[in-house]
Amino acid sequence: MDVATTAVVISLIAIVLVVGLMALGWRNRQLRQQGLQAPAGLPGNPGTPLYAAEGQYVVTTTGGDWLDRVTAHGLGNKATATAAVYAHGLLFDRTGDSEVYIAKENLSDVRLERGMAGKFVEKDGLVVVSWTLDSQTFDTGFRTRYSADKTQLLAAISALIEDADPLTNPTSKEIQ
Repeated sequence: MDVATTAVVISLIAIVLVVGLMALGWRNRQLRQQGLQAPAGLPGNPGTPLYAAEGQYVVTTTGGDWLDRVTAHGLGNKATATAAVYAHGLLFDRTGDSEVYIAKENLSDVRLERGMAGKFVEKDGLVVVSWTLDSQTFDTGFRTRYSADKTQLLAAISALIEDADPLTNPTSKEIQ
């Protein structure tokens, strides 16, 4: 074997090893998170959305830890999606993956961030929604396709949160 062939073989072995370790890590993360409750499904007759925006569902992470991706129930899968705000909750309708529906009583905060696991963009480029499910806090990121939609989506979700429980959300959230 000449030097070039040896280098190619070693490189291929290294690539296979790295991919294998990544797959093992993903599987172990799924096993650790298998006890997480699945988000509720969209109500049978959801009605008309108050606001909807096209974009990309980025990821769901554990609350406050923007690198701790939640893999259970497909919440860690990036996908093209539509974020639709209804009077009863928020729906991320993902193309090629399951819907993620968050009832308004589970929503706790919405803000703009620079990034989270798997996606980093310009300052305030992601709409990040904080929510709870079975006493566990999560953050879900969404990147709107059009910049103008970001402000409107933030306002619609903020209005939904403020309407959900004014005792836990006493201050209005300003759009920057």
